[in-house]
Amino acid sequence: MDLASQRDMFEEWHLPTIEPIGVTYEEVTANGVPATWAKPLGAAEDRVIVFTHGGGFVTGSRFSHRKLAAHLAKLAGVHALIVDYRLAPEHKHPAQLEDCMAVHKWLRTQGYKAENTATVGDSAGANLAISTAFELASVELPTPAAVVTLSPWLDMEIKGLTVESNDAVDVLAKRAVLEMMREMFLSEPADATDPRANPLLNDYTDFPPVYVSVGGFETLLDDSRRLADLIEKVSGEVVLDVVDEQQHVFHFNAGRAPEADQALSRIAQWLRPKLGLA
Repeated sequence: MDLASQRDMFEEWHLPTIEPIGVTYEEVTANGVPATWAKPLGAAEDRVIVFTHGGGFVTGSRFSHRKLAAHLAKLAGVHALIVDYRLAPEHKHPAQLEDCMAVHKWLRTQGYKAENTATVGDSAGANLAISTAFELASVELPTPAAVVTLSPWLDMEIKGLTVESNDAVDVLAKRAVLEMMREMFLSEPADATDPRANPLLNDYTDFPPVYVSVGGFETLLDDSRRLADLIEKVSGEVVLDVVDEQQHVFHFNAGRAPEADQALSRIAQWLRPKLGLA
């Protein structure tokens, strides 16, 4: 399947997700980066989750993930900004991270405070949610109040034990698919050990609190476990929520499956106090 066909297929990710009621949408350009606001009725207007979509850095968009981000925003009672960062292979690492940084800088100019902001993402977007927080700290800008990762893909070396042990039960994230997307994302093989592309190679001392939501059937389950271990080793705050027998980014079943709805509700309950909401 050619890349254009893959992108068309992955744009249909939103189809399992029920349209959330009481959410309006607004298209914006944030420092040159296209994005979509999801604004639930009655939500806190000064709290925001910056949502970076998954798709292996090569597929997906603000449209494929609009409904998923809106469900979480509605449950948390905040606004969500879904970022349409540049895709590989046309734009290789670190173009995606540069776009995320541009969006956060734009939010500061719009009056949104870092302590009222969370970074959220699924799969490759979860990688960016973490990497953006590190990148902000590296240039001495305020970091978000919290980070939420849904089925994160973090290890560009693809060394996780569950890549093999869960291969028979994970229907999507096979090794061959991960390797193909990695080749398109990275400029050269050595980038697999660049901490900006591989968050498992970072030091999580003084990192914001992290919530990890992942399915028990995922080949990438070990990425989540290793992330939690890294944070716990430096006495950081992390929640690892493994939902039995669930697939990669099962959260797309929001509004349709209780496992997805309950997982998003747990995230929202954890996230609200991080953003200063009762």
